[in-house]
Amino acid sequence: MSMEVTAWNALYNAMHAQQDTRPFSRATLRRIFAFAQPHRRYLVAFTALSIVTAVLAVATPVLAGRVVDAIMEGSSQGYVIGLAVVIAVIAVAEAGVGLVQRWLSASIGEGLILDLRQAVFDHVQKMPVAFFTRTRTGALVSRLNNDVIGAQRAFSDLLSGVVSNVVMLVLALVVMLGISWQITLLALALLPVFVLPARRMGGKLARLEREAANHNAVMGTQMTERFSAPGATLVKLFSRPERESAEFSVRARRVRDIGLRTAMVQWIFVTALTLVGALALALVYGLGGFYALRDQLDAGAVVSMALLLTRLYAPLTALASARVEVMSALVSFARVFEVLDLKPLIVEKPDARSVPAGPVAVEFDDVHFSYPAASDVSLASLEEVAMLDTRGGDEVLHGVSFTAAPGEMVALVGSSGAGKSTIAQLLPRLYDVDSGAIRLNGVDVRDLTTASVRETLGMVTQDGHLFHESIRENLLIARPSASDDELWDVLRRSRLEALVASLPDGLDTVVGERGYRLSGGERQRLTIARLLLARPRVVILDEATAHLDSTSEAAVQEALGEALEGRTAVVIAHRLSTVRSADQILVIEAGRVVERGTHPELLSASGRYAQLYRTQFDQPAADHAAADATADNVLAGAGPADAGPAGAGLAGAGLAGAELADAGLAEAELAGDGAGLAEAEPTDAVRAGAGPADAGLAGPGLAEAELAGDGAGLAEAEPTDAVRAGAGPADAGLAGPGLAEAELAGDGAGLAEAEPTDAVRAGAGPAHAGLAGPGLAEAGLAEAERAGAGAGLAGAEPARDSGSSADRPVADDRRAGAAQPGGGAPPAGTGEAQTDAGEEVAPR
Repeated sequence: MSMEVTAWNALYNAMHAQQDTRPFSRATLRRIFAFAQPHRRYLVAFTALSIVTAVLAVATPVLAGRVVDAIMEGSSQGYVIGLAVVIAVIAVAEAGVGLVQRWLSASIGEGLILDLRQAVFDHVQKMPVAFFTRTRTGALVSRLNNDVIGAQRAFSDLLSGVVSNVVMLVLALVVMLGISWQITLLALALLPVFVLPARRMGGKLARLEREAANHNAVMGTQMTERFSAPGATLVKLFSRPERESAEFSVRARRVRDIGLRTAMVQWIFVTALTLVGALALALVYGLGGFYALRDQLDAGAVVSMALLLTRLYAPLTALASARVEVMSALVSFARVFEVLDLKPLIVEKPDARSVPAGPVAVEFDDVHFSYPAASDVSLASLEEVAMLDTRGGDEVLHGVSFTAAPGEMVALVGSSGAGKSTIAQLLPRLYDVDSGAIRLNGVDVRDLTTASVRETLGMVTQDGHLFHESIRENLLIARPSASDDELWDVLRRSRLEALVASLPDGLDTVVGERGYRLSGGERQRLTIARLLLARPRVVILDEATAHLDSTSEAAVQEALGEALEGRTAVVIAHRLSTVRSADQILVIEAGRVVERGTHPELLSASGRYAQLYRTQFDQPAADHAAADATADNVLAGAGPADAGPAGAGLAGAGLAGAELADAGLAEAELAGDGAGLAEAEPTDAVRAGAGPADAGLAGPGLAEAELAGDGAGLAEAEPTDAVRAGAGPADAGLAGPGLAEAELAGDGAGLAEAEPTDAVRAGAGPAHAGLAGPGLAEAGLAEAERAGAGAGLAGAEPARDSGSSADRPVADDRRAGAAQPGGGAPPAGTGEAQTDAGEEVAPR
């Protein structure tokens, strides 16, 4: 081993002065041979055979000279034939040894490429997420494929082009000096002419090779992104195929031009070396013939010198050519080592232990965090920038603290960019905190094995990733030992069993790149099935339903219910309707916890959470005609004397914009000539009755609402119920966001609830009063409207009053079929619930 390195370094130092721009150094060579250590037995065998090959190669010219001398001296025919046979045997032996040498060289080279590729892949797997968010995928793949192959080629050339030729060069030089030192020195006089091309061309070829590698990496990135299903769709939608083709053509032409320049430089170099070799051969024949004519040298010696000269200059040419090739190929080694030299940010302690058994408590204790600087996690060449930013990122989390007890759900809400997803990424230790601690069952995650932490946690993100593999393989990522029965079980629990069973290939159906052959909801449910198969003790949901339509979201929510059951959960959501049942809700703003509590507590506080809630579920203030009222108004007894243009706001015990279900009201009775009431418990069955009895509002906690009067119609909040009311001469129409469509009839009352999928039906009659406003189940009841002998009650902002329904502008999205103020009755047969296209439906 040391002989090869010493010989190559000696020749390298003779041919090339130290330069800062050279693509490799002795340290690089040491690293290369360090990778070759597992193949040292083959290396020893290869070196031994190289010596044998060199001896055989030098023996042939010497024997050829002996044949000429034998002929000139008139030796016996048998002697000459014997020499010829020996030369033939040597040739056969040389070929056989060369074959074994080639096998050894290939074995070492291919073994090296396997080890190097595996090392790069394993190292990249250890890099932080920030590395992948900054790195161009095509550039990284190029390092793993093209550059690793180039590195292997460099090593193979180093073996075959350096070791064998150095041994042959030394032996040939020794034999030539023994025959005629004068001719040998004359032949060596042209050696500097060999050195100059190698010195001038090597660096230039290395620069060209590096430039070509960079352009190939950029082309690889473009192809990777544009040939994916989302990328190809984007290109087509914006009519960019021609532009993309033009950009690709510019890069491809540049690579072609570099290839042409490289080929010409190599040809000029090799031709120059060949020409120098021919001139040296002419000198040997001329001076050798001169000495032979003066009887100072045998004719056979002249022939041997000429043949040995090829053994001298051929290795020199091969070494010079190998140097050019190795200099170019070692650029690949340098690029591979750049990746291997990147330091992983997450380092496991030698004494790390597993997460303690049992249900898991999650604790954030005064966590501060900032994302690492680009120079710590990536390379400029992988990002296609001139220089990486060495400054660290600004702190994005400032003293975040909370605890999720075993089995509890903690919800994180807040505006985009507040730091919610950062918290989710810190929990499985995708990054390490700057200060503070994250604990699982009281143990800092930095003291736990990374594998046990990530086995304990399961995460579903808003863009659940699937590989371009079968459904089975995508599921088995979570638990490779799972049986088919277990796979079908999690598919059933994630509401995908029927879909997968209907596919021709079933579990073996390939989902396409990133699961592109599945709908968004199906992809999400498959990622949930994968999570269920992993059986994590802690579930992290990061906007798991953010981009889904109402139908897909409902199915995903059902599947999530299975995933969360009995597990500690950290849930990130923008749709506040999905986290109302959380044990604790944290409001994150600018990397800080600004509010915490349960849904009712945060609504009562009228802070940031209440503001977000009203923004999502309440109508704008322009839809209301009167000023704000207090949040704890309670609708008092109503009767004919109380009816007027403005009614009282109904809200539960100090809740602003809350639903009746949150306020604790589940039954109410209204009496009078006409009244309307909506109750909010989703599971109640609401019935309407008739009678002149006068009554007021019943207390909270009751399970059913009753209306009394000449006629009443009431709708309750279960999404699948169809509620019908009695017939009467008066008819009330209901419209507004969140209400599917309702028609209420009765002499004096119309009532509607707010679940988007309800079908509310009413009898027919002349239209009298209309109800408008956002869904009562979502926004709560805050306003009572009365007009004439009939009234409609609308859920709105609890702190606002409203004018009579006759004076109120009709909501923009009032359903077709609902009675308009002053208008006629809805068409006969109208009554099935409809939901406007594009309307967001919050799951329950």
